[in-house]
Amino acid sequence: MENLTIREPMVQEPMAEEPIAHGGDLDAARRLFPEAPEPWIDLSTGINPVPYPCPVLEASAFRRLPSANDLADLRRTAAAAYRAPDPARVVAAPGTQILIETLPRLRGPCRVAVLGPTYAEHAAGWSRAGHAVATVTDLDGAAGADVVVVVNPNNPDGRTWPRETLLALAGDLARRGGLLVVDEAFADLEAVASLGGAVAPGLVVLRSFGKTYGLAGIRLGFALCDPALAAAIAEALGPWAVSGPALAIGRAALSDESWRRDAAIARAADAGRLDRMIARAGGTVIGGTCLFRTADFYDAAGLFARLGRAGIYVRRFGEAPRRLRFGLPADRTEWCRLSRVLR
Repeated sequence: MENLTIREPMVQEPMAEEPIAHGGDLDAARRLFPEAPEPWIDLSTGINPVPYPCPVLEASAFRRLPSANDLADLRRTAAAAYRAPDPARVVAAPGTQILIETLPRLRGPCRVAVLGPTYAEHAAGWSRAGHAVATVTDLDGAAGADVVVVVNPNNPDGRTWPRETLLALAGDLARRGGLLVVDEAFADLEAVASLGGAVAPGLVVLRSFGKTYGLAGIRLGFALCDPALAAAIAEALGPWAVSGPALAIGRAALSDESWRRDAAIARAADAGRLDRMIARAGGTVIGGTCLFRTADFYDAAGLFARLGRAGIYVRRFGEAPRRLRFGLPADRTEWCRLSRVLR
């Protein structure tokens, strides 16, 4: 890989004093718009609104601690679903958020570059663990970093990076003892070339279960990496990190390739429908995935307020006041409510 030139010096970013704002906080929505009608339509997240049909679980999944065989079965299923070379390269966790928190604690203080703007917890997690963190806008700006974090496809703009580019960067970092973290939280339903089948020293891939399968409350996520790092992550998480019900549901859903294929087609059609509605409302779609669309509006603040008063919660961005992100409505009733406000 060519040596990258640093366009700007990497400087440590201060930790935010206030909690990071996340989608899905309907308590906050109700505080903002106390007179809004119920039930709320929560479009502030990028979670599949049509969830995987959970199988009937045996009562023992709730009564007993998960066994080693239960976990091994899930790791084998996840390795097949994500095209990982073998289960030894798969770590199951209670959601990807805990992996984002755990990885920074496994390295000594170093220089971290996060390609952004993106999911804010990445920079925050490395900063909380004592690392020098800089948010950069492209890979050139990441030169000199020991750890580089890329969300592919990116949240909230849907940017993607070629597989070959990321693999070359991972190889360069590995030769220097560094690490490339690729968060593929939204890759399952997209035409994105995953790095899950290429995990090697210097690369860790994060995969989200809850977003794809519409089961965020299950709290299940995965890290794909070389066996040594996988073992270190698993040790840091401790025993019984994933609940018995999550293990059972994860095995069923991850082995159902036809459901995942049909979901990708259906959600892509929904995303196209949402783009047309946004355009009719005067918005300019700047990107996204088939689970969320991000758009700029001349009066985004006014539209956010109109939607909120109608009981529809979307994601806004303090650093980009003209920008709103829309998740997908779940059914005909929700589509009609959204359409009425956007008209």
